[in-house]
Amino acid sequence: MMVLVAPLGNLSDFLVGERHLERVGVRSDDCAKRLLRLATSAGDVGVRLAGDRRLRDGDVVYADGERVVAVEVEPDDVLVGRPPTIAAALALAHALGNRHLPVQIDGDEIVVRYDTLLPGVFAECEVPFARERRVVREPFRHAHAPHGHD
Repeated sequence: MMVLVAPLGNLSDFLVGERHLERVGVRSDDCAKRLLRLATSAGDVGVRLAGDRRLRDGDVVYADGERVVAVEVEPDDVLVGRPPTIAAALALAHALGNRHLPVQIDGDEIVVRYDTLLPGVFAECEVPFARERRVVREPFRHAHAPHGHD
């Protein structure tokens, strides 16, 4: 197995040319890992990321004269809330924070990984929502900083 320091670039600005482009599916949770093993047509490739860099959709993890292998982040099952007011946004943020759930803000939307109990939370906070499959910009991660509830 080859172990490569990645990414080599991103498809948004990486010259593929006449080479075959292979997309390898990766779960968003796996994008948070510093070491990752991917099965490609070139064989298994070990991907090592330096520092805080994490894989993103379109990152190139392997390239040779014949092929370019890029990550395709698989969509997550999420709830997307669109708070109609600041008060509704604050109520939802407070409720989700009390549950220690990782949340992403995407423009005016609050995005959280789907859970069967969450539609009730969104409704209680009077925030319209939709269940979607979406490729998230960053993996959902918990902040494990020590804290108390005084």
